[in-house]
Amino acid sequence: MNMENKKPVGIIILNWNGADLLRRYLPSVVECNSGDIADVVVVDNGSTDSSRQVLETEFPKVRTLYFSENYGYAEGYNRAIKELGYEYSLLLNSDVEVTPEWLRPLYEYMQAHSDVAACQPKLLSETDRGKFEYAGASGGFIDKHGYPYCRGRIFDTVEEDRGQYDDIIEIFWATGAALMVRTDVYLAVGGLDKDFFAHMEEIDLCWRIHQKGYSIKVVPQSSVYHLGGGSLPASNPRKTYLNFRNNLFLLYKNLPVKQGRRMLFVRRLYDTLAFLMFVAKFDFANARAVIRAHNDFRRQRHRYDGIQPVRSVTIDYPCFRKNIILRYYLLRRTRYSSL
Repeated sequence: MNMENKKPVGIIILNWNGADLLRRYLPSVVECNSGDIADVVVVDNGSTDSSRQVLETEFPKVRTLYFSENYGYAEGYNRAIKELGYEYSLLLNSDVEVTPEWLRPLYEYMQAHSDVAACQPKLLSETDRGKFEYAGASGGFIDKHGYPYCRGRIFDTVEEDRGQYDDIIEIFWATGAALMVRTDVYLAVGGLDKDFFAHMEEIDLCWRIHQKGYSIKVVPQSSVYHLGGGSLPASNPRKTYLNFRNNLFLLYKNLPVKQGRRMLFVRRLYDTLAFLMFVAKFDFANARAVIRAHNDFRRQRHRYDGIQPVRSVTIDYPCFRKNIILRYYLLRRTRYSSL
């Protein structure tokens, strides 16, 4: 691809057999890009549908990068970001509709704060536009046992957006659906972990960014609409398996060894309760997924031996002191503001 007159930001959309999504969502990205800040680049991950024809005939001015095979989500982005070499890389899902001037608040904030390595916009639901979207809402956190939640979404409870979370704050993780990151930091920490395959890979990336001493922010003055849930429904056993296994990976590789052992012991107890809840509902497919996740974690965790940090992230996040399971299920605190 022609990289002359490259802008500081590369809006990188990874596509695999998503011709229909390109037709539906790419126009908003093109129309809402003034061109002075960013290039829109579609990276095709070895598609076998009509994606290439759609790009060449319907979006001839969009920059493209074609891979000869499907490298998967994480490795596809790793290869693309390294090859494209923008100062800032903005990982944008192919099912995101952007809004006018959505990019400028993100870019200007990053330009003004050199200690911030990544940020995200406010993520709203494309199908229910008055609500936050599950996969990021207005910034992500993890609790004292490693459970992810968002400002605007805790477990399956998604809040309406009434402007209650419109302030710029420090967050623990930014959504991979619309993640702006300094390219040099992304490459320095190793990018996305391809062994995660899917789910929580952006949380792992953000944890490693924090370990390098950088901050991550949500900038809600920018907002986008995300379809979400297109790959695997929430009740799909494959999704259950990946969420449970990857959450164990997340803790094992990013916590110091002794702290990690304690955390994983507690998580085994909680995951046993989850297994029993699935059994009580006669949902044996998801119950088996929990067992398989733990079995595969034990077999595969050796790949992370020796890379655990000497000490954990020292930032004093309030989220690290909260027990989301107890607050949500026993105290019925289902909103971020009630935690």
